[in-house]
Amino acid sequence: MHLLDRLFPPRPPRLREACADDIPHLAAIHARAFARGWGVDEFERLLAERAVRAHVACGGGRRAPVGFILSHVVPPEAEVLTVAVVTDRRRRGIGRLLLSHHLARLASEGVTTSFLEVEEANVAALALYRTLGYRETGRRRGYYAGGADALMLRRDF
Repeated sequence: MHLLDRLFPPRPPRLREACADDIPHLAAIHARAFARGWGVDEFERLLAERAVRAHVACGGGRRAPVGFILSHVVPPEAEVLTVAVVTDRRRRGIGRLLLSHHLARLASEGVTTSFLEVEEANVAALALYRTLGYRETGRRRGYYAGGADALMLRRDF
């Protein structure tokens, strides 16, 4: 935690559904968070899909998102497609807040199972998912660029 955050704790981020105005921000955050970031076109297509749910976290006096989550929903299941937080806002609970909020919203739509893939070496993400009740159900060998394995995780509500 940064010294200024200890002296002047930041307000918790505001959570809301993503909208078309967020798309350039989502693409920029994703590009910095992943080796193969999704472009504006991909986010436009995803947000236009009826089965996709997307939430953003806005904080630090900024209207622009500092993090987001997207899932593809076909009740009773939902697949978390991606979660990302801007680099300088990581390790401040934004990912946990986003995921908790998102899962609660999915549950209200009749979702009883959530699943996702995460790179095996992504220790921070794995720790987050496990603290929120996800458990490993399998492995996809060589799933990511460079041959990294993906762990398949599942959470039953």
